[in-house]
Amino acid sequence: MMPRLAMKNISKRFGATHALQDISLEAYSHETLSLIGENGAGKSTLMKVLSGAYTPDSGTMTLDGHPFAPRGPSDARRAGVAMIYQELSLAPDLSIEENIMLGQERSRFGFVRKSDHRRRVREVLGLLGRSELNMDRTVQSLSIGTQQIVEIARGLASNAKVIVFDEPTSSLSRQDVVELFQLIERLEKQGLAVVYISHFLEEIREVAKRYQVLRDGKGAGQGMIDEVSNDQIVALMVGRDVHDLFPTVMHHIGSPILSVKGLSGEVTPHSVNFELRAGEILGIFGLIGSGRTETLRILMGLDRGRADAITIRKSPIGNGVKQRMRQGMGMVSEDRKREGLFQAMSIVDNLTMSHLDPYSRYGMIGLTRRRNGAREWMKRLSIKGRSPDQSIYQLSGGNQQKVAIARVLHENASILLLDEPTRGIDVGTKSEVYRWIGELAASGKSIIFVSSYLPELMAICDRIGVMTSGDLREVRDTSEWTESEILTTAVTTQSDT
Repeated sequence: MMPRLAMKNISKRFGATHALQDISLEAYSHETLSLIGENGAGKSTLMKVLSGAYTPDSGTMTLDGHPFAPRGPSDARRAGVAMIYQELSLAPDLSIEENIMLGQERSRFGFVRKSDHRRRVREVLGLLGRSELNMDRTVQSLSIGTQQIVEIARGLASNAKVIVFDEPTSSLSRQDVVELFQLIERLEKQGLAVVYISHFLEEIREVAKRYQVLRDGKGAGQGMIDEVSNDQIVALMVGRDVHDLFPTVMHHIGSPILSVKGLSGEVTPHSVNFELRAGEILGIFGLIGSGRTETLRILMGLDRGRADAITIRKSPIGNGVKQRMRQGMGMVSEDRKREGLFQAMSIVDNLTMSHLDPYSRYGMIGLTRRRNGAREWMKRLSIKGRSPDQSIYQLSGGNQQKVAIARVLHENASILLLDEPTRGIDVGTKSEVYRWIGELAASGKSIIFVSSYLPELMAICDRIGVMTSGDLREVRDTSEWTESEILTTAVTTQSDT
């Protein structure tokens, strides 16, 4: 059977760095191939070659048996390659119809053929099983899951043959994920070849038949997904056996450090009450919109809120971010690109800007001391970068996340508010983050760990609370929970109990 897409011996080099070395990949109609690898393994570079964003130094590509060498993304899209990125590339102020047809307008004598547009949009929405969507609605009025449908429809409108999903579920609710997987199955039945990139091995098993692993810009292994274990996949990704994805670090839980009573926000949360103890890892689970992120933001002083009482070490919490940082609070945002890091600034700036005291003398900043301090943190957290002066946007997602975590540790925070700290990073880096969290707890630091990924909460947290409809409910020892009980609690409103 001839592959719909074939990439043979693709190589790409940036200066002295070999981003890709002789990588070959085949994707077939009616099938989903999962592309797996750590951050920096070469997945994104390979897909940018496929999409026409990069020109390979060597190697060839074919599409339906014909030579394929796109001169740019538009050329690749016209040829039948559709890319669905983690961050959607839609125009929020335009309608569904305008977004789907953007860049592929049909015209005659210089005039857009509106009736042809609407006919084509109805056709592709029908193929996706979403004929009920009002094509005149603006994209900004849609849910994230529905926006993703519009992005996929854009690809189908250009007669896509191959569709690539790059971490498509990172911002989706569980119901949206279920619907996405049903949609992928529909695309397979229509004869498309699907390439699915994800760090979630559970998702990969649910959606893909075959897998291919990249490591350090090279092919590390491939095969049928049902013939390999998760441990074997991880070993291919990291180049060594990984016996425990969730390393256990023994830690002692002490007396209460943070006490929260009657916390509420302008919209959510409605009612949050809990205590956080020294050396404790408190997990918070909740669906999108439950108020979990808003709770952390109010605690950090980033958003307005009210409370009957919030104390740190029995003293009232300070007003505003600066005072709360002085009391030992630090936060890692779930949105590292827009809130957690300055993308255009360097590693050293991102690491040290919030805490310059160690490098300041007589009002002057010691630049060499600051750079050496950043270099030490890079070494401590295994941050891969050319130097502390490298721009953040040039790092992989996993290394960016390490910098975001290093910044809070550099502040010497004793109460860490971690909002989805492992989102969008690879399995190997996740394991490192879990170990750091355990070591921080062992050193006496207190951690609130917000996550929508139940296996990690169940594996590393001492207690877990569930947020639903703006309320924090059922804070229990982790051993008293099952995953099904947590999910049931998360989808049950107070009026249902």
